[in-house]
Amino acid sequence: MSRLIMAVTGVLLLVSCASAGTIKQRDGWVVIDSNQPYAALIQRLEAAVKTENMGFVTSASASEGAKAAGVAIPGNRIVGVFRNDFARRMLSASISAGIEAPIRFYITENPGGMATLSYKKPSYVFTPYFDEGGDVLRAVADELDGIFARIADTTTKKTITRTLLSREERSVGLSTSARVCSAR
Repeated sequence: MSRLIMAVTGVLLLVSCASAGTIKQRDGWVVIDSNQPYAALIQRLEAAVKTENMGFVTSASASEGAKAAGVAIPGNRIVGVFRNDFARRMLSASISAGIEAPIRFYITENPGGMATLSYKKPSYVFTPYFDEGGDVLRAVADELDGIFARIADTTTKKTITRTLLSREERSVGLSTSARVCSAR
């Protein structure tokens, strides 16, 4: 009986470790493991950023660079997001804080192909500059915290309503009210 309990515990531990994301939670970070494939999560992030009227400033992917060199590594992409009005307010409060913009989202591919969305909270990123930037910089950081949280939520939320029916949905005659899919 004891061996059975140990075996079941071992299997459960392996399953929970295998399903854990590639990024671990840290101070100031938001880490969301999703049930979305890597490429789909990137597309969802792009749409969510646009919905929040933010801009893509940078994008980099070590996995794309490795692929170009003939090496396969798990997918990862860093996307820098910001907007010019925030940049002006931030810089008016603290020139030094400018090195932190854009704030980055990090999408990583997990074992099994699903992806994790991570980012440092803007208020955490700008904390070292609060003495210099005062209330203006704190206000920018707080506003960005809300925007980044909404972007992350929209990117990884469990249920989304699609605006267009897929070819398969049209063929089976799904109505507008039935267009809901699982996303997280």
